Amino acid sequence: MKNLNIGIFIIILLITSCIPQKRMVYLQDKNTEDTLTKFFREKAPEYKIQPGDNLYIKVHSLDEKTFAFFNNTGSQTQGGYYLNNDISVYLNSYNVNDLGFVDFPFVGEIKVQNLTIDETKNLIQEIINEFLVETTITVKLVNYKITMVGEVTRPGEYSVYQDNINIFEAISLAGDLTDYANRNEISLVRQTKNGAVIKRIDLTDNKILESDYYYLMPNDILYIKPLKGKQFTFANFPYALVFSAISTTLLLINYFK
Repeated sequence: MKNLNIGIFIIILLITSCIPQKRMVYLQDKNTEDTLTKFFREKAPEYKIQPGDNLYIKVHSLDEKTFAFFNNTGSQTQGGYYLNNDISVYLNSYNVNDLGFVDFPFVGEIKVQNLTIDETKNLIQEIINEFLVETTITVKLVNYKITMVGEVTRPGEYSVYQDNINIFEAISLAGDLTDYANRNEISLVRQTKNGAVIKRIDLTDNKILESDYYYLMPNDILYIKPLKGKQFTFANFPYALVFSAISTTLLLINYFK
């Protein structure tokens, strides 16, 4: 009888060690009485340029000889194409200095700190219009990176080549969360002018779609914590192990009998 109890205990332990599916499913309806299926929020927040950012700025004009003076010519090319690496980004962009200025050729320093990309584009356009006519300005933020660490398939730093990115798009870049990720408590670290802030996010709650933190900002860090007792849990039910434990228990019972 004692051996039977031990066998039953082992089986129960194995069953309770499995990760419940509810803890692995995104965007659940936590309130069963809530039938809301549409979620509305304002558009993605616009990033305000800060010291240390790198901006790609280019002046387009029909007069190539004239507008070439305003463009950064420090790029390196290979076979007529720009090299797609950090060195190329550095050579083809303008750094925002500690005081929030960019030093633009033949114009001088332009204050861009706390301006959005569109506001910066309009400001530079007004300045260039004093020198040239019929020009178009392109401004892009080239150091838009996010970092994901913890229980993700491929942790690391990722470059973003679009105007905005939401938290699920970011996670997909890293190959999704692992089976042992605690989806109920994701830590988002964001740098602000007053220092770093940490926001706890629950990816299993569909209310995240209305959250102010649904869209990420440049230099955001996502830390995905592991589930408690990770070393004692199974992502998939260990059928072979359970059957083996049952067989061993039955053999022991028969032997002692």
